[in-house]
Amino acid sequence: MSDESGAVAGPDGGLRCPWGLSTADYVTYHDEEWGRPVRGDDALYERLCLEAFQSGLSWITILRRREGFRTAFADFRIASVAEFTDEDRERLLADPGIIRNRAKIDATLANARVLADWSEGELDSLIWSFAPDPATRKVPRTLADVPAITDESTALSKALKKRGIRFVGPTTAYALMQACGLVDDHLADCVAREAS
Repeated sequence: MSDESGAVAGPDGGLRCPWGLSTADYVTYHDEEWGRPVRGDDALYERLCLEAFQSGLSWITILRRREGFRTAFADFRIASVAEFTDEDRERLLADPGIIRNRAKIDATLANARVLADWSEGELDSLIWSFAPDPATRKVPRTLADVPAITDESTALSKALKKRGIRFVGPTTAYALMQACGLVDDHLADCVAREAS
């Protein structure tokens, strides 16, 4: 699939972003979640963690293990994960239901400990403060029109790192922005853009 690909017809005839058609899991995620606004500290912490675990891997790998991640990390409740012990860390490193990457697990635990000291709504407010004005963004017509990083994602990454959050570079920050609806990168002819 070239970067010049525009929206492609899916099994139901509706046009979608080409990446959203490769598996049934992707179709559901693309149509019902990706690009839709996500609010709340725990929900955003989950997405932040999953985007970090995705780094260097295919998103489908994470998507198919999401329930395993939720079970392993107490449904990504910040207060709960912040209390994980060394025994919990060892359990996670041995859990076949998640990605057993030591650095990513350690970042997930460390980030929960940092965020547990924040005020309620503070993570939500910080992340959403970097949402660009939709009127200033060109609607992508092809995959080539969708950036990997933006000035906003670079600034979000810096702001999170300055506050002690780990494993969130500009590319991961932009993926978070896309997944959580801070930006709408569904292609111009995509049915999901029309629905959002």
